[in-house]
Amino acid sequence: MIELTLIGIGTGNPDHVTFQGAQAIRNADLILIPRKGKNKSDLSGLREDIITRVTDTPPRIAYFDIPERRSDDGYLRGVDAWHDAIALRWQDAMAAHPEARQVALLIWGDPSLYDSSLRIAARLTPQPPTRVIPGITALQALTAAHAIPINAIGAPYTVTTGRRIRDEGWPQTAGTVAVMLDAECSFQHLEMADFDIWWGAYVGMEEEILIQGPLADVAAKILKTRADARASHGWIMDIYVLAKRAG
Repeated sequence: MIELTLIGIGTGNPDHVTFQGAQAIRNADLILIPRKGKNKSDLSGLREDIITRVTDTPPRIAYFDIPERRSDDGYLRGVDAWHDAIALRWQDAMAAHPEARQVALLIWGDPSLYDSSLRIAARLTPQPPTRVIPGITALQALTAAHAIPINAIGAPYTVTTGRRIRDEGWPQTAGTVAVMLDAECSFQHLEMADFDIWWGAYVGMEEEILIQGPLADVAAKILKTRADARASHGWIMDIYVLAKRAG
């Protein structure tokens, strides 16, 4: 019986891998690594670097290509079909290595937070026992990089997506809001004069970029910086926190 382990690796900085995560990498017979196209080859390379850093005898690696996500039938149906297709890629990769019993994937951030890996793992047939090893989340890395707490004293905070900010606006019950998975800089749909922002890209990595200030003052800088960084690296991972301005 295969045992599947999802290992949180922070934002890609090898120093963000916990001792528990490093041990799980060393114990793996096989590690699955996704490929997302030539422009995102750095993502595979970062995983390879982490594996090399934590073990003298790297386990076998099986690569699989991430299928394209379609949205012809709507966002949620598109994501559901995409997860089905990825699960098949996982199964094919594991079937090519029938000797492997301990199979692992290295997951950006923490597998519990806005990550599809648990949902994909649940689609595998037969269903393997699945273990999750937490990692540093992008939200932890962002707030640490800016040296800020995520919420005011006794106040709630909300974690949401750019799509919901774009479609639904500011969550009415929120104190502060952390926004993830935002390829469109959806803060542009808010009344920008009302908010402060703490933005970061490649947080915790050598390429880290941080911008903070009144949203109306720094929005244009974030848009240009983000576009330039994406063009330079071929990919970008960013996250930001918003809070209503006092008064």
